[in-house]
Amino acid sequence: MTRLLAIPRSIAFYIVFYLGSLFVVLACLAALPFGREPFRRTVDQWARWHRLCMRVLLGQRVRLEGEIPDGRVFVAIKHESFFEAIDLARLLKRPGVFAKAELMRIPLWGLVGDRYGLVEVQRDQGAKALRHMMAAAKRLSGEEGRPLVIFPEGTRVPHGTAPQLQAGFAGIYKLLGLPVVAIAVDSGPLYHRWWKLPGVITYRVVEVVPPGLPRDELEQRVRTAINALNPEATL
Repeated sequence: MTRLLAIPRSIAFYIVFYLGSLFVVLACLAALPFGREPFRRTVDQWARWHRLCMRVLLGQRVRLEGEIPDGRVFVAIKHESFFEAIDLARLLKRPGVFAKAELMRIPLWGLVGDRYGLVEVQRDQGAKALRHMMAAAKRLSGEEGRPLVIFPEGTRVPHGTAPQLQAGFAGIYKLLGLPVVAIAVDSGPLYHRWWKLPGVITYRVVEVVPPGLPRDELEQRVRTAINALNPEATL
């Protein structure tokens, strides 16, 4: 019965959330001439709108276990669904997010993301692209004191799997020199790509990894931590 009800509830969610999202994007563009703060507050409303639609239309709630340090930290989080990509602005205060270059090509949304603080990741584009990416990241972290966020597995992965971390994660960690806050999330079983089920999605702050660790130790600790809510996975 729960799965049958998930179909109409999910359809309602898609209609209401994405129509509302269009208005939020337009509001963000309208806020651009008024400065960074009004613009960023408007962007944050998208994540709030998403949480509201989840609760009312899908019967989903979000729980945070542990505390996320404020300010200049490098957050590494499990990526099981589109949920956490949208929810980052609700979970963290004005995060700068490492994002695939393809996302920055989406009309209107890409412009909003760039102005908010997405850091474009161009894989296999050489040293010039890396320098540009790190300059943007250090500006967001060093000058503005914002947390930086990365999905170290590189893309969404099914619940129950734990792929190796992307090679670039350790390099960015070394260049930034920031502590890593490793966060697990179990959104996959409920926030399915198509039909979404009621229940509780949990974030768990598992470990804060200090800067300066060797690559092997860093990757082992972060990979174990982000899969703390993923007991079916083989590490």
